[in-house]
Amino acid sequence: MKIKEKSEKLGVLIPGLGAIGTTFIAGLELIKKGYSKPIGSLTQMGTIRLGKRTENRSPLLKDFLPLANIEDIVVSGWDIFKDSAYDSAKNARVLSNEHIELVKDELQAIKPMKAVFDKKYVKKLDGTHIKKAENKLELAKMLMADIENFKKENNLTDVVMIWCASTEIYIEQQAVHQSLEAFEKGLIENNEAISPSMIYAYAALKNGIPFANGAPNLTVDIPAIWELAKMNKLPIAGKDFKTGQTLMKTILAPGIRARVLGVNGWFSTNILGNRDGEVLDDPESFKTKEVSKLGVLDSILQPEKNPELYKDLYHKVRINYYPPRGDNKEGWDNIDIFG
Repeated sequence: MKIKEKSEKLGVLIPGLGAIGTTFIAGLELIKKGYSKPIGSLTQMGTIRLGKRTENRSPLLKDFLPLANIEDIVVSGWDIFKDSAYDSAKNARVLSNEHIELVKDELQAIKPMKAVFDKKYVKKLDGTHIKKAENKLELAKMLMADIENFKKENNLTDVVMIWCASTEIYIEQQAVHQSLEAFEKGLIENNEAISPSMIYAYAALKNGIPFANGAPNLTVDIPAIWELAKMNKLPIAGKDFKTGQTLMKTILAPGIRARVLGVNGWFSTNILGNRDGEVLDDPESFKTKEVSKLGVLDSILQPEKNPELYKDLYHKVRINYYPPRGDNKEGWDNIDIFG
């Protein structure tokens, strides 16, 4: 394995400068200015053990691997609204005004590029700051031009793209997804099975940059994207950030399985009132989220290998849009355990 040399500057491109995107940017800038620590960052605060446990050699990952310094990260992105990252962060109300004002200048400097968007795939939103073209291949080319301009303007050699936009409607694999040739033909023909997130992933990989998917969309779970990533020797990753209720499931479920306890049922419900909640109020977008959330217990508990414990597990997920809650999402889980 050959490890690439450290990037002098790293560009991060974000489709979706909403609550998640602007919180990431604000957090990054607060860390750069010394107002905060990178808590929750594996690369910045995580360690790696070298040699035997008794040798006590556990350097920070950032000191062991040739990673870009936080100070050398440059961010830009696309959004369906014209709001600067500052205005968007204020609207999202994830961070306190005190924190936002500390990096006001940095956030105001980030203004989104026009996004690739189609209301057909996110029915609860109406985008006004969007690209228009005859077909989806032309939209992809526009994104590629944006990427190249971003690299040139900031003198970048290394860039990554992280999808931070909304959950799209549920799509299953179809013929157009089965090969790169079929996919590119589908782009020209405006095939409805190609969603905006897939167009972003395609544009990123064609431009030689890795793509991470922060939503439960089908985006990179198709052979066409795998083929393109393999052809250009680029990593693809992600199937939702899973930082809320699903995070708790991934912590609790392994413990339950390790204790060889059975589960009859797991009921989960959430209330939230931000844009994410509004989007998930649409049944088709909710199904995308639901399928992802339901799959996590199967992958951990493996009922096919442990039928006496989990074969009949009843798993129910509910997400309710409740505007007064804002971004302070609240969740409850009821777990029926036997043993």
